[in-house]
Amino acid sequence: MASTVTGAAQNTSTYTLPSSIKTTDQAKADAAQASISGDGGAMGQGAFLTLFTTQLKNQNPLDPMNNDAFVAQLAQFSQLEATTKMSDNLQNMVSSMSSERMSTASGLIGKKVAIPDGKAILTNAQPVDGTVTLDKDVDSISLKVFASDGSVVRTGDIGPQKKGDFNFSWDGKDSNGAAVADGVYRIEATVSSLGVSSKPPVSTMAPVRSVTTDATTGDMQVEFDDGTTQSLSQVKRVGL
Repeated sequence: MASTVTGAAQNTSTYTLPSSIKTTDQAKADAAQASISGDGGAMGQGAFLTLFTTQLKNQNPLDPMNNDAFVAQLAQFSQLEATTKMSDNLQNMVSSMSSERMSTASGLIGKKVAIPDGKAILTNAQPVDGTVTLDKDVDSISLKVFASDGSVVRTGDIGPQKKGDFNFSWDGKDSNGAAVADGVYRIEATVSSLGVSSKPPVSTMAPVRSVTTDATTGDMQVEFDDGTTQSLSQVKRVGL
């Protein structure tokens, strides 16, 4: 049963604010908390300073913050400031290194670099150089050039070869000696050793048209005449 107010001297009831109404102190506290939380919920340098100074202004004068707590919070502030400056310095260093990498990589434009998996880019009927990596001595090597539709354009058989890199060059002609159209081909190698066949890795050389940086990963990439790209970290060989 609700209390009845009959006079100032007889009023002993306690009035409770509805939950939807806040006192001035509560509103200030909520605003301070919102300022501290920020967009990501993490306390930044400015938020920490706001909280620290607010705490000092509103501390109980009869029970002020003890020296140990004061020093500890100052140390936290100093550490936060140092961490922020370190992060900025690291970001500047990363940006500087990225610019240097781009400047260095631009020197590859116009030069030929190795492409893994035997992809051969034929441009202006220029010969395509390549390498077969042999992990052991072999009795024979068979090379096949495939068109984009999977048809065989050219075949070549080579005799015994020692372990290591076997270098070859395709002149851009088919098995009948006719020049084929510019485009993307694939060169596959099959080796035989003591009656056992295997397909070792083949890499070919292609000219670099441009150098780009992936917007998502920041990875430096080289672009070829067919529009495809390859990570700069995959470039193992550079030629003229």
